[in-house]
Amino acid sequence: MRAQSPENPPRASAPAPTSAALPESTSTMSPTALRSAQSISLIGAPTDIGAGARGASMGPEALRVAGLQAALQRHGLQVLDRGNLSGPSNPWQPPVDGYRHLPEVVDWNQRVFDAVYAELQRGHLPILLGGDHCLGLGSISAVARHCVETGKQLRVLWLDAHADFNTSQLTPSGNVHGMPVACLCGFGPAALTQLAGMPGGGPALRPDQIRQIGIRSVDEGEKRFVHEQGLEVFDMRHIDEVGMRQTMQQALAGLDAHTHLHVSFDVDFLDPDIAPGVGTTVPGGPTYREAQLCMEMIADSGCLASLDIVELNPALDVRNRTAALAVDLVESLFGKSTLMRAPSASAPAP
Repeated sequence: MRAQSPENPPRASAPAPTSAALPESTSTMSPTALRSAQSISLIGAPTDIGAGARGASMGPEALRVAGLQAALQRHGLQVLDRGNLSGPSNPWQPPVDGYRHLPEVVDWNQRVFDAVYAELQRGHLPILLGGDHCLGLGSISAVARHCVETGKQLRVLWLDAHADFNTSQLTPSGNVHGMPVACLCGFGPAALTQLAGMPGGGPALRPDQIRQIGIRSVDEGEKRFVHEQGLEVFDMRHIDEVGMRQTMQQALAGLDAHTHLHVSFDVDFLDPDIAPGVGTTVPGGPTYREAQLCMEMIADSGCLASLDIVELNPALDVRNRTAALAVDLVESLFGKSTLMRAPSASAPAP
């Protein structure tokens, strides 16, 4: 289907850093070596403020319990855990003027924006530990602002079962976790669409900067809106027809050394048979091997520069199985491979 404040430190209860900062000179390093040299910052955002089910607020701790930091460190990566951001509690109220908990959603996303932007300013690779997918508004807005200021081209891979391109006019639920892509493209309340503070007051993203992968649940009105805006969507039928390899080749086409690649990984991207711990399961998602290939090909690009891990719901999981799988896949994003082969020569030159 082809519808084809910067200086403020993050508001977090952070443990002391556990590794050194980014080395002074990385200009001659290969993409793989650069990833190893660059510090990664974990930022927890324990809220389900935008979701339709409770429990995603426990996602950051589930990922820590599953050993995310240690898993990345085993690959020679320097990992700093900044702790969890603090923010308003979830009042669990019905929609008001088409949005549930809008003031709280704005508050959480401003805190995420500040934290992610601060890490990018330090030269770190931020990993947002959600939390529900409305938090992608804050993280991607920060990345978009950073890219404008550094002259980088931005590409967003949205790995999800859902297009998340609803508006308050298209969905009666009012849950903002179904609206972040639309808000990032300028469709929504000004408090969210203007979060990035882009020059000229434009939205954080243009539709042509986004590639959606694994989509298999789209509301009827949302589907028309996706087509009208020209989003490039690689749905599950596309993956079934051409395979994950060709899908990822298409989604990653055009990346180069001047591209900042942001991956927004909603755990419901995965088939619920292997990842039951999410609030909005949709059958027919990628298998374990398809998901591994997706992550390995992203790693091969050498362009990954920021990451969200969202919608993990431990209340619905089985013995933290989904969190462990998410950690396994994130390892692959940072270079772990199940294949015995020489490093790819296709990564862009530094």
